[in-house]
Amino acid sequence: MDFADSAAESAFRAELRTWLREHVPRGPRVFGRLEEEAAFLSAWQRTLYAHGWAAVHWPRAYGGRGASLSEQAIFQQEMAAARAPQMMNRVGINLVGPTLIAHGSEAQRRRYLEPILACEEIWCQLFSEPGAGSDLASLRTRAVSEGDAFRVDGQKVWTSYAQFARWGILLARTDDGAPRHRGLSMLMVDMRSPGITIRPLRQMTGSAEFSETFFDAVRVPRENLIGAVHQGWEIAQTTLAHERGTSFPFKEQVLHRIAIDELLERARGAGDEGRRDPVLRQRLAARLIDVEIMRLHNCRMMSKLARGEMPGAESSIVKLFWADLTQQLFEDALASLGAAAPLLHGEPRAADQGRWAQGFLWSRAGSIAGGTSEIQRNVIAQRLLGLPRA
Repeated sequence: MDFADSAAESAFRAELRTWLREHVPRGPRVFGRLEEEAAFLSAWQRTLYAHGWAAVHWPRAYGGRGASLSEQAIFQQEMAAARAPQMMNRVGINLVGPTLIAHGSEAQRRRYLEPILACEEIWCQLFSEPGAGSDLASLRTRAVSEGDAFRVDGQKVWTSYAQFARWGILLARTDDGAPRHRGLSMLMVDMRSPGITIRPLRQMTGSAEFSETFFDAVRVPRENLIGAVHQGWEIAQTTLAHERGTSFPFKEQVLHRIAIDELLERARGAGDEGRRDPVLRQRLAARLIDVEIMRLHNCRMMSKLARGEMPGAESSIVKLFWADLTQQLFEDALASLGAAAPLLHGEPRAADQGRWAQGFLWSRAGSIAGGTSEIQRNVIAQRLLGLPRA
């Protein structure tokens, strides 16, 4: 792979970098209430949308920039380097939009894509269940056909920002007699429908962006079906491919390098004691090496995609490496920052408003979200190394 930007990529990077320098919000990013954070992230997405940066990976016909794979990676790198906030409607931008573009009807695209970009309608993802997370095909939420609608009954969990969502993309079982992967369908659900109960889940970080969602005889019009009945598993693969997308690790690579640089600067500021601590020096050196390895993993994946090859099971290596690196980095941070490091936001003595402790606690979820680390190891063992099932 040629690591240098082409002329077009260099121009794209320069345009984006200039725009971010002028528009990234300044000031504190830690909020006392989730509603305040949601309002802040929504305003930021509307700014991106107004200037054509909300969904660079979408086709131009649907409001995107038709960005190449390398430009998508550049977008993630520059957003991270500029400390730009995330967008509020990430599920809509990254998952729902590409799914509708690939599998939805033209009427569905005309109705839903523009409000997604403009952050007028927030979306959530209704896939995981209490007994069906990494083994998604075992889900039990049912959608029974009743005339011109489906009746949905069941439960979902880990639904990000469900309490703010206007719509949800739902995977449900429509044929109990079919093999697990073949009896599923994909529906768009109005989250204000009668019969839906949303219960936010408070985490050990103190936040509650995840919820469990209950469906009790919820009516979903048949026109909200994406693709064909019982085609849900195939359509879900499009959604999941974007959830585990290839440009996301480029953002994480930059964010990890920034965090390491901040820890190094803190160590230098601690005087001779900080600079001469051999354990801290070795730990941070190991993390720098890990970030470079992560960068090379990312480039290898990008090269395969550029050749028209699917990354396949190799993507499990990237996911597993990122999850482990994230946990190790924040463990090193807490070990190096002293007694104030474990304190969360709201504590007067918390280091950097508690963001290191917040990151440490959140990193535990990194080995679960998008497929647990145990599942990733099984994929690597069986599909890459050819080892037998245990």
